[in-house]
Amino acid sequence: PAPPLPDGADLELEGLAPFLTPSTAFFRIDTALSVPRIDATAWTLRIHGRGATERRYSFDDLLNRSDLMERDITLACVSNPVGGSYIGNARWIGVPLAALLEEAGVRPPSEGGPADQIVSRSSDGMTIGTPVADVLDGRDAMLALGMNGRPLLPEHGFPVRMLVPGLYGYVSACKWIVEIELTTFDAFDAYWVPRGWSDRAPIKTQSRIDTPRPGARLDAGRVVVAGVAWAQRVGVDAVEVRVDDGPWRPARLAAEDTTDTWRQWVLEWEAGPGEHRLSVRATDRNGALQPGDESPPAPDGATGWHTIDVTVE
Repeated sequence: PAPPLPDGADLELEGLAPFLTPSTAFFRIDTALSVPRIDATAWTLRIHGRGATERRYSFDDLLNRSDLMERDITLACVSNPVGGSYIGNARWIGVPLAALLEEAGVRPPSEGGPADQIVSRSSDGMTIGTPVADVLDGRDAMLALGMNGRPLLPEHGFPVRMLVPGLYGYVSACKWIVEIELTTFDAFDAYWVPRGWSDRAPIKTQSRIDTPRPGARLDAGRVVVAGVAWAQRVGVDAVEVRVDDGPWRPARLAAEDTTDTWRQWVLEWEAGPGEHRLSVRATDRNGALQPGDESPPAPDGATGWHTIDVTVE
């Protein structure tokens, strides 16, 4: 099991996204025109390809493993604009993906393995390409069977989906997974690559203002400004907020769960009457500041500081 949430990880403020996103409110991005309905008792996963001894697993095989693990992991879509909602944080239950690959004899490229890409295939034919090195570097990559204490919902990949912390979903989070093939990036382009997206896409450091909402009309005086920030695999070290063209002010950070989850933050602002612009930026634990230059989601994730306008009366 995952450890209990640290005290103070969820600030429980009105208008702020809860630390754990309810499964029914979790974003959904995929190409399925209708949600696949898969019989878990008939489901199988095939692992094969370069450097792998073919293996097959049933749902019961995974469910009854002794290495099932529970982890809190934030998942983001590469199409998420700055300040967008295509991100969520959940408590996942699954099987370590690295263990399954090792059982098939897979070695990372750094140790002479002939494959540098995992191609995962869903029941509807979607292909997603993931670096082998990222799955085998010790992070909690998994084949997830559960979400927030329950089996996966059909729209979130039941019976099994893939999840790799630190990578955008389109290169890591195959839903309704039925096959894993070991290959190379030179030999195969997964679905989104010919459509203009990068074949490798680590999640970028980002921050978001949840409250107040853009265009809000506020009473003068104390205003709570709060949101979330994430820097997966590294962790958020600081969040700063700027009002108009004033100085950047440090926000108070909520307690950190893990570096693979987002982190809430809050700042109290003494707001005077008028039109105001609020901006936010984060710094990761390596001291790298979130890029302020604005770029669109394509080809490997949006950049820029989330900025909103409000009116104080």
